[in-house]
Amino acid sequence: MANIAVVLVEPQGGLNIGSVCRVMANFGLSDLRLVNPQTDHLGDEARRMAVKASGLLESARIYPTLAAALADCAFSIGTTRRFGKYREDFLHPDAAARETLAAAGQGQAALVFGREDRGLHTEELDLCRRFVTIPTEESLPSMNLAQAVAVCLYEVALAAGEAAGKGGKRRRKSAPTQSVEAMYEHMRQALLAIGYLDAQNPDHILRTFRRIFARAGLNERDVQVLQGLWSRLDWVEGERRKKG
Repeated sequence: MANIAVVLVEPQGGLNIGSVCRVMANFGLSDLRLVNPQTDHLGDEARRMAVKASGLLESARIYPTLAAALADCAFSIGTTRRFGKYREDFLHPDAAARETLAAAGQGQAALVFGREDRGLHTEELDLCRRFVTIPTEESLPSMNLAQAVAVCLYEVALAAGEAAGKGGKRRRKSAPTQSVEAMYEHMRQALLAIGYLDAQNPDHILRTFRRIFARAGLNERDVQVLQGLWSRLDWVEGERRKKG
């Protein structure tokens, strides 16, 4: 599971960061990424909870934004309780674990966890290919950060054990996040230029496209074809404007 990163977005408590390190060590993961941490991840509280996993605190990589943390990832799953209109994109932890494990067999994958008090913002969820939600009681739906990480990593470890017993099905290699995000930006500009998107709220439609493409699972060839489509739209629109 060396190709699976655990990404914590703006973690607020050293106790939680330390606890996450211990959970990661329990399940054999070592790639911890912290996005704009709001506390000292090398402080006494974090070290106390990490116990024998304090080495993960030392090796944790710090990033200014989630986009930067996911730049080398071909696949990422965001944890959230906010269903919105994309309920069909939500996975149960066991299904999320299987998809993450399969993606990690072809490239870098990441499990993304939000802030203790506010979770992941909509713009951050846009960067994730899939979503996972942990079934809990409606009266208290949100779990502690370290507990949520423990549940997800347990499912990944379970899926890894099952895959080792069955052998794996070959999966095509996904395009890295950087390539996909560049394609989405080109798509935004091309569709704005032809008037397909509402200039005041282009993300409303773009998020639907993101979900469609995320379910399909884009590889590098897919991204190249889509970039070609947007380039063709750019050319057609340019010719139309020349003719007035």
